[in-house]
Amino acid sequence: QVQLVESGGGLVQAGGSLRLSCAASGRALSTFAMGWFRQAPGKEREFVAAISRSGDTSGYADSVKGRFTISRDNAKSTMNLQMNSLKPEDTAIYICAADYGSYSTTWSTYDHWGQGTQVTVSS
Repeated sequence: QVQLVESGGGLVQAGGSLRLSCAASGRALSTFAMGWFRQAPGKEREFVAAISRSGDTSGYADSVKGRFTISRDNAKSTMNLQMNSLKPEDTAIYICAADYGSYSTTWSTYDHWGQGTQVTVSS
């Protein structure tokens, strides 16, 4: 049984930083391409960032490019999302996801998801 557990969310002022983590269990993290998605109240779920199995390829939504950095440590079975220069519009539940296939920006291709962690950015 694959489990993904997010942590690191919280309340931060605009311009601040947070570091989200996703801990994987049940299968080696290197099995999966990984991604972060977010969902704000009243809005559709949107892609944030993704990273390939080895970590040599990553990609970002235009809205977070240059501010967020995705990384992974397969030996520690963790994936991280460093979020800098946070804006109120970054407020959402952030969800990590694992994909048996290759790197993807599409929610529907992912196979496993965490419960999410709340990020709230105050103005």
